[in-house]
Amino acid sequence: MMSTEHCYTKAQLTWLMLLRLFIGWHFMYEGMVKIMNPKWTSLPYLLDSKGFASSFFIDLTQNADLMELVNFVNEWALLLIGLGLTLGLLYRLSSVGGMILLAMYTLSHPSFIGADYMMPFEGSYLWIDKNLVEFAALGLLCVFPTSQIIGFDRVVGRVCPILHKLKLI
Repeated sequence: MMSTEHCYTKAQLTWLMLLRLFIGWHFMYEGMVKIMNPKWTSLPYLLDSKGFASSFFIDLTQNADLMELVNFVNEWALLLIGLGLTLGLLYRLSSVGGMILLAMYTLSHPSFIGADYMMPFEGSYLWIDKNLVEFAALGLLCVFPTSQIIGFDRVVGRVCPILHKLKLI
């Protein structure tokens, strides 16, 4: 495999790795906060869904067992995606997983003009909000193998080359 250290400047690699670490920290922290709070639930968020997919998200809230699963998956997906990005471990899988979560959040709470939510957005958005910006950043990270430079994927790839072939690292 060709070394990526020679393809980019140190500044480019540094900023790509910082982006990966910042997004990883954000996901990891959000997951930890939710896991550590036994009263946390996504129920109010889902009930507040707007847009063309709102009925799907609101329907999820009608079944207590399903809500328990949704909360568990959301909490642990955030934590594991964050750990994967922060550690550079299965970074591509983590990036895609993060993109899927962010797409779900965006479908639930699109930033459309006139959409009124219980919890207001942190700013004024017109279609593009922080979830979509982070989505695009994860897409960028997905195609730049920073975990091969600094990350556990560098070691894992040597031990288990099949992961390279499967495009997981």
